[in-house]
Amino acid sequence: MKKFGWMGVVVLAALIGTAGASAAQSLPAKKRQTTPEKVIAEHVAALNACDWNRMMAQYDDDIVFLSKDGGIVQGREAIGKMFQQSLKKPAEGGQCGMTLIPEKTIVVGNTVNVIWRVEAPFLAEPYRGSEAFETRNGLLAAQVTTWDPSAMKMKK
Repeated sequence: MKKFGWMGVVVLAALIGTAGASAAQSLPAKKRQTTPEKVIAEHVAALNACDWNRMMAQYDDDIVFLSKDGGIVQGREAIGKMFQQSLKKPAEGGQCGMTLIPEKTIVVGNTVNVIWRVEAPFLAEPYRGSEAFETRNGLLAAQVTTWDPSAMKMKK
């Protein structure tokens, strides 16, 4: 499995550095939503709340997460490890304290495409990107992202 640039350190830390801690934290029960739009609304709300349990409740077992540079994280357990690291405070290498704001949403069947911006007190300017979320039976089945923390402009 290729580790990708935007989350390389996070994924590596999640898979190696926190393996013991993540093994102790079990995955929450899945919570299906009634529409693709509600799946994404819950995803954004959970992300903005830095709520790992809510995030993981929306991912199906065979979830695949694709980065802009071709990296893949596959499976609910691997996604859980990734988010266990990224849903920490920035001082701990995470992204908590940021607010993801959808600017434009386009739904095509079970796919929700979102253009978004992220704002945070520690960012010098908003950070923008996009995602495509493939839903299936009220859960996330695939996610394609342009997220790249190295491109964020932090306040000095």
